[in-house]
Amino acid sequence: MNNQVNRRKFITQLGLAGASTLGFPSIVRGQNLNSKLQVGFVATGGRAKIHLKRSHDHGLQCVAFAEIDKRAWNNATELNGWEQAASYSDWREMFQKHGKELDVVFVSTPDHTHYAPSMTAVSMGIHCYTEKPLTWSVKEAQMLTAAYKANPKVVTQMGNQGHAGAGWRMVYDYYKAGAIGDIKELHTWTNRPVWPQGGGRPAGSDPVPPEVNWDAWVGPAPMRPYKEKAYHRFNWRGVVDFGSGALGDMACHTTDGIYILTEPGYAESSEPIFMTEPVGDQFPAGMIVKATYRATEKRPGFNTFWYEGKDKDGNPNMPETPEELKVDKRELPKTGNLIVGTKGKLLVQGDYWNSPRLIPETKRREFGKPKELLARSPGHHEEFFIACRGEKPREFSQSNFGYAGPMTANIQLGNLSTRAGKKLVLNKEGVIINDPAINKLASREPRDGWGPLVTKI
Repeated sequence: MNNQVNRRKFITQLGLAGASTLGFPSIVRGQNLNSKLQVGFVATGGRAKIHLKRSHDHGLQCVAFAEIDKRAWNNATELNGWEQAASYSDWREMFQKHGKELDVVFVSTPDHTHYAPSMTAVSMGIHCYTEKPLTWSVKEAQMLTAAYKANPKVVTQMGNQGHAGAGWRMVYDYYKAGAIGDIKELHTWTNRPVWPQGGGRPAGSDPVPPEVNWDAWVGPAPMRPYKEKAYHRFNWRGVVDFGSGALGDMACHTTDGIYILTEPGYAESSEPIFMTEPVGDQFPAGMIVKATYRATEKRPGFNTFWYEGKDKDGNPNMPETPEELKVDKRELPKTGNLIVGTKGKLLVQGDYWNSPRLIPETKRREFGKPKELLARSPGHHEEFFIACRGEKPREFSQSNFGYAGPMTANIQLGNLSTRAGKKLVLNKEGVIINDPAINKLASREPRDGWGPLVTKI
């Protein structure tokens, strides 16, 4: 038996939604630690360049990649040893032709095209790293969470690299040491968007560049004309059909520690308490979103507040500077978190839970340094590769879909409440109960042919 067959154990028939159309087998991957992990990429431009380099540095072998813009193909093929990787402009072809060869897939496309290739990979037994936010919609996040549970041999990771840092671990140490007491409120703010938001759909169309597969770029979203510089390669983030606005872009970084500290489950409610304008083709230029979380046996209920963009006078949306900072003659940073507890406050600076500190300075000095309770990470990509090789359990990849899926669902719930323009109330299972019709906005039917090729949940 050759090495390729040794790398795989196959079951000949799926009997799963979407599988019979393409005749994919269900793949159960065994680990051969004496061979290279074989990797494929869905996108090679933008953020994907980091994943290409890290995978190459860690000795993975690129089998194939799919990138809608041929101008970015050389990002993969110019890497030593990857010159012969098969190249496609449609991710479906990559899976159809190379699914049996792949151990690992990286998905680094715009938000609206995260779900289908990620679900396909996980359902085929392929380890999957997907950029943040994990999905474009609430329902997609819930589905990938279910797929992670249903495919116990698959290693996954969402691309919120700050989760491998020491910052939230230090906050955890402070919290468990009782430095701030029970959490009452968490305020999170960002300097995004740095792309267009608050505008309408651009009129007209431009010729599609010959290097671009526009049909594949639009993917599951409703088709619309190509417009130069309106969507590809960057400004899609503020467009509702394609992106998730500043909330989807940054909250997987800036609210990350909240999910470790509180284990919140689904929010009880989410509501926009300020928007510069209603959601149209784009998300608002500025908004503030409040979410409430139920009490559990471990902790009381609490509220979160998300601030993005600017108000109607052009001032950044962010919380008031607390007195604990004013006494130190300091201001809030441009991005960060303020955690308000029953016994104190803690300020977290930056997008990745950097530089956490008790405030005011007198409180920090009085309390001292808490005991280190959590092991530090070897690195975000390192966690993933180590688990993919079977050297550690799959949960060693800590921002796995079991963790990142519920986080993304709550984040996208905030966007959903802005699209609905009203407060949404949910049950513990994450179903909207005060206006069930809004549940339809929590997902969408993909454009014909652009859903997952295989779904195993």
